[in-house]
Amino acid sequence: MQLALLARLLSFGRAVLAALRKRLGALCWSLAPLSLSLSLSLSLPGRRDSAPRPQWEQERDDELPTPTSVNYHFTRQCNYKCGFCFHTAKTSFVLPLEEAKRGLAMLKDAGMEKINFSGGEPFLQDRGEFLGKLVQFCKQELELPSVSIVSNGSLIRKQWFEKYGEYLDILAISCDSFDEDVNILIGRRQGKKNHVENLHKLRQWCREYAVAFKINSVINTFNVEEDMNEQIKALNPVRWKVFQCLLIEGENSGEDALREAEKFVISDEDFDRFLYRHKGVSCLVPESNQKMRDSYLILDEYMRFLNCRNGRKEPSKSILDVGVEAAIKFSGFDEKMFLRRGGKYVWSKADMKLDW
Repeated sequence: MQLALLARLLSFGRAVLAALRKRLGALCWSLAPLSLSLSLSLSLPGRRDSAPRPQWEQERDDELPTPTSVNYHFTRQCNYKCGFCFHTAKTSFVLPLEEAKRGLAMLKDAGMEKINFSGGEPFLQDRGEFLGKLVQFCKQELELPSVSIVSNGSLIRKQWFEKYGEYLDILAISCDSFDEDVNILIGRRQGKKNHVENLHKLRQWCREYAVAFKINSVINTFNVEEDMNEQIKALNPVRWKVFQCLLIEGENSGEDALREAEKFVISDEDFDRFLYRHKGVSCLVPESNQKMRDSYLILDEYMRFLNCRNGRKEPSKSILDVGVEAAIKFSGFDEKMFLRRGGKYVWSKADMKLDW
């Protein structure tokens, strides 16, 4: 009964369209694409792709971001206790290696050019072997232009460089101060190891194994007055990323957070003064709270994109379950801000032409 009714309605619709074309004559040509599209979509579902797509559908596709550069925080565990950390040890979960590789291959198919492994502390898992295997997989099998790591550096051994250094483009070491007392206040310390001395050792290993060296610094209450010009110029990183301390509810702020970072927060004016003091450092790349918040594609330990637009990290479904395209719609990623802050740069060591 329903099929018969639908058939009569379709027939009536076609008749109405035909009558309109006949009566309106030349004017009907302006409506022809619309009537043709309606007629085809009603009578020939198999030919729907041949009809012009509505403008709103095209705009929706245009707005879907490409995962050009992805930050994969595959572990939340860390051996440091930085007071402002915005990706804290709320779980101990780490995906099985083959599942992580499957997700990375999916991201490559979706347009990923650069993968950055972070944590937590990425060298903590299996003494760096888990990370090393992912680095090798991304460079050797996926052939990604850029593979990078962000680490506190405390667990990196020279043997790791010997085994995996050729597959790594960039190693970024977090260093917020060149005063060890300040590092201790911040929480960037484990045992008696000197963070600054270790930084210089890692710099030398990067030279030996042809890995581009980068430094990340979070500017906060305890280091905002520090002058780092001399030390940064001596280390000569390819990039010095300078972040303004950022609050993320549920991570370093709020009732369910594992950190209380409010005491580390500085004003925009204080951050600008720090930048002005270091304006002569050519490799400086500043990132204010405004630039940071939505301009990173963050993938958590379950391979879920984390949306930070509401001041906290709201996860999508895992790309392993729903695919990259479905998950990335809920990432909150601001691709325009990503490009505006210089998120895409020369990130393959083969193209850097560095004097190792």
